[in-house]
Amino acid sequence: MNKILSLVALFICITVSAQEKPKTQIVEASCGQCQFGMKGKAGCDLAVRIDGKSYFVEGTDINKHGDAHAADGFCSTVRKAEVAGEVKNDKFVATSFKLLPVEGHHGPHDGHNH
Repeated sequence: MNKILSLVALFICITVSAQEKPKTQIVEASCGQCQFGMKGKAGCDLAVRIDGKSYFVEGTDINKHGDAHAADGFCSTVRKAEVAGEVKNDKFVATSFKLLPVEGHHGPHDGHNH
């Protein structure tokens, strides 16, 4: 009987853990100050916009995703990112953050003869 109860308890723990895993979603990502008009922090900081609301990001940094001041950088444009995490204390706490390629841009080797 104890083995059955242990198995049931283990199953419940696994089920609860699986439900707590944050979902992955595609969001707008950019510099909170330059592109989203956010206040409260000086300088340039990574932010995401989810359902029309902007949040500064914790768990990654604006400089870990290329030159923020380049033509396709966060201070110059709004990009798409695939993220996982949750909003806590009015900040987005990222457990993963993957910047997506610029739509229509294939990079320097896109197969076209120039």
